[in-house]
Amino acid sequence: MDKTENPIYRRDTIEFVTVALEYCSLVENMRRFTILEFVDKATKMLPLLYLKAALLPEALPDNEVEPEYAVTEDMYESVRKQAVELLGEQDAYLETFHPDMPYSDMPVAAFISENLADVYQDAGNFISLFRQGNEEVMQNALALCRINFGDYWGQRLLNALKALHAIRYSKEEYLETNETE
Repeated sequence: MDKTENPIYRRDTIEFVTVALEYCSLVENMRRFTILEFVDKATKMLPLLYLKAALLPEALPDNEVEPEYAVTEDMYESVRKQAVELLGEQDAYLETFHPDMPYSDMPVAAFISENLADVYQDAGNFISLFRQGNEEVMQNALALCRINFGDYWGQRLLNALKALHAIRYSKEEYLETNETE
């Protein structure tokens, strides 16, 4: 397959790589931001990441090859904990798309921190595989990223965005006091 036909070299793929890398950098470095700075950046970046993932070209996964993922449990936990520390009580929100919701008499709680870490895990694994430069690995990473986006992390991204939007556009005093500290 020549480079013009290979989905890993398409503009949509390269743009996704760029945005996914920016997202990973943002969440790996949350400690550098105030809550308002982070929420402002995240509410702008998450829709772009969603759009770029939705535009990824189709690629066929190689089910015989097990990719070597780079995002470890410690890395996942680091991102999750940074988000918990930064967002504090704002981390929790009521989930409306949880699979158990139809069977529950009580609202189902969810956490922005977990959603951000879930998106980070898939985006980070994609980036690490793509960086290897091996076309077969890159194509498999692209295929798996598209599948995982549709099946899992796309909804997690939207859930986090919904909750972050509520924080960003609330008139709560905690945002202003955190911003001045």
